[in-house]
Amino acid sequence: MTGPAAPRTLRIGSGRGSGDRFGLLLLVLVFAYLLSAFTTGAWVGALQVLLFLGVLLLALRSGQVHRRTAQILISATLVGSAVAVILALTHADDAGAGVANLWTALVLLFAVALIVRRVLSQPTVTLQSIYGAVSAYMIIGLMFAAIYAAMNKFGGGGFFAHGSADNVKTFQYFSFTTLTTLGYGDFTAGGSGGRAVAVLEALSGQVFLATLVARLVAAFRGPRQAQPAPDQPPAADRGRPGRPGRWRPPVAGPRSAARPARRISSPVRARRARR
Repeated sequence: MTGPAAPRTLRIGSGRGSGDRFGLLLLVLVFAYLLSAFTTGAWVGALQVLLFLGVLLLALRSGQVHRRTAQILISATLVGSAVAVILALTHADDAGAGVANLWTALVLLFAVALIVRRVLSQPTVTLQSIYGAVSAYMIIGLMFAAIYAAMNKFGGGGFFAHGSADNVKTFQYFSFTTLTTLGYGDFTAGGSGGRAVAVLEALSGQVFLATLVARLVAAFRGPRQAQPAPDQPPAADRGRPGRPGRWRPPVAGPRSAARPARRISSPVRARRARR
């Protein structure tokens, strides 16, 4: 006969042996961002679509989705990503590139949902959980950058005020400075639609940092040290056998042989006194 089940608690662990690959996911995201920051060309957008497809596949692998559902999602994303790559290469200067950017934003949004769901469902806060939260935060910035690029393509250009350059690296730079609320001011949205989306991104970034990331970092304290048993002193107070400071468990003293005096009633004491 088994006892009652133990309550589910939030445990601290190292994350080894789990199926999460959020560290690898974070490396792919950093590489995708640096690729667009230091290179230009239509092929950069097409390559980013493929990299973001890999991000979604890693998120699906770590999200523990049902096999049938995962197969359907992978098939749909492969077809959509192939179309997006073709549009990014053949229609880099018209609305076709905007469609590719919208598809990229949808893929990244789905990846964020999977990562956050997986991180929140874990009973153990591990280093992989921290990597997952940081990856989700970075994906949000890349997602809004794709939205800005799509708005620029559908609007015929001129997304930024004062005629600033509108390319992939500029949109990502503007997105991350908005997400982190740095507000350098060198790039600002020229239209009301772009400003509204920028406000939503700033709010999303602050809420994300104040809730998920802060909660995980506060709960992550590393492995807890084992506490000594109640009947044992700390390790520093224990000595070796035969040396001062050796701790011995308390031993109960021998019971006293004398029993408490028997209480005698008053009439008996009176008769004894007459004798």
